[in-house]
Amino acid sequence: MPKLATAPTPLSPPSSPLQTADGRAVRVVHLAAELAPFARSGGLGEAVNSLARYQAASGLWTAIVMPLYDAVRATGANIEPVGASFTVQVGPRSEEVRLWRFSAEPDHPLAATRVYFIECEQYFARPFIYGPPGSDFLDNSRRYACFAMAALASLPTIAGSEPVLLHAHDWQAALAPVYLRTRFAYDEAYRRVKTVLTVHNAGFQGHFPPQAMADLGLPAAIYNWRQLEWYGRVNLLKGGLVFSDFVTTVSPTHAHELRTGAGGFGLDGVFISLRDRFIGIANGIDQVAWNSATDPLLAANYDADRLAGKIECREALQREMGLRPTDEMPIVAMSARLVAQKGLDLILGNPNYFAFDAQFIFLGSGEPRYEEALAAIADRAPNRIVVELRFSDELEHRLLAGADMCLMPSLYEPCGLTQMRAQRYGTIPIARRVGGLADTIEDGVTGFLFDDYTPDDFTRAVMRAIDQFEEPDGWLAMIRTAMSRDFGWEQSARKYLNVYRRVMGSVAAH
Repeated sequence: MPKLATAPTPLSPPSSPLQTADGRAVRVVHLAAELAPFARSGGLGEAVNSLARYQAASGLWTAIVMPLYDAVRATGANIEPVGASFTVQVGPRSEEVRLWRFSAEPDHPLAATRVYFIECEQYFARPFIYGPPGSDFLDNSRRYACFAMAALASLPTIAGSEPVLLHAHDWQAALAPVYLRTRFAYDEAYRRVKTVLTVHNAGFQGHFPPQAMADLGLPAAIYNWRQLEWYGRVNLLKGGLVFSDFVTTVSPTHAHELRTGAGGFGLDGVFISLRDRFIGIANGIDQVAWNSATDPLLAANYDADRLAGKIECREALQREMGLRPTDEMPIVAMSARLVAQKGLDLILGNPNYFAFDAQFIFLGSGEPRYEEALAAIADRAPNRIVVELRFSDELEHRLLAGADMCLMPSLYEPCGLTQMRAQRYGTIPIARRVGGLADTIEDGVTGFLFDDYTPDDFTRAVMRAIDQFEEPDGWLAMIRTAMSRDFGWEQSARKYLNVYRRVMGSVAAH
């Protein structure tokens, strides 16, 4: 296995919160296919960004490694190469790669976190992360195998000779623990690396034909039902689950769902077999960026004790979206990808839903069938129903500040961030009792939950919310209670630290 020059190892800070039993500071290296603000397609990139930042702020040495996509260069980020190009062997191919590092300004949110990129022009110099809209690149298995192998080969450069906790995210990074325990198994330095895999969305697993084993340089012996074989296919996420030291997912309720036949996406038996090596830790949100009292993107600022600004935000949203100015009906908003997972079939499955005395705003794009159906409905009532397919972070801030209710009728939702942001902005979620939605919304107190994935059950939850809206005192009490909830990353980061300590067999710093 090729070795890169090892970077000088600075003295470990005495206050490192993660140490081995003999007192050595542990270095945490995240592997992820996405990272905000460089390249992302959903919540994964934001979650990794936030977790790593809070870990670094706590004194934990933290780095992130991701592919060097064209999207990264398009951001204009100041990146610089680390050493010369080198090669990694992936199956029958010798791939040329290079390590780059982000050079952050002192006031950049990621300034305390080391961010690295794996360059391989053959695989990552493309206009899309995973593939053109609605499809995947046919060589995604090779792309992320190259990423995992190059990241592992770069560990000595990134982390020096200190102990390493490798934290992989989703199927695109799941090959790292597999390679670590096969290709790197006889290298003493790598044998000491411990691994955690976080499953952000088990609906995407990395399924490939059996020939992928040889193509990715994986031993034929691990293509069996206990390790990488899954219904006659290679399943990269399954391999990561089996070979990792510990596995997490992004909410406690979702950890339970993944252990069931109905919610395990065909991997429920694997999740059950992990026993106490698998738990759920809810994501958090950045409560500095999502603070209605200071948010510069809003028409007016407000907090739970001064809600006049929310009324101004509501009026500004109506003007911006072309809705009729009125305070007699609620504004019901949905900010989500327009895909089946997000519950669009429930919204479109009951023709009486849009007959409610309310205004509706949909923000996001997705499957053409949903875009077209919603647009047709909006065309019939343009001053009451709006569909905005061009998503932006800025508009999402204004939407959640100005709306009264937020729809999240998801088929499944591992964690979800929108419901937490909405509550902090005094916008009451209407959601299905699944995953992180069940863990972060209190029915009848900070939002409205329903159980059955049917248009009727969903519609009843909307009716409950509208009935409550028409009782001003009760509605204001819900707003204030929702705005008081703490969804910060501090709690989640502490729980991850406890997982890391368990995996490393380590002790807390004194």
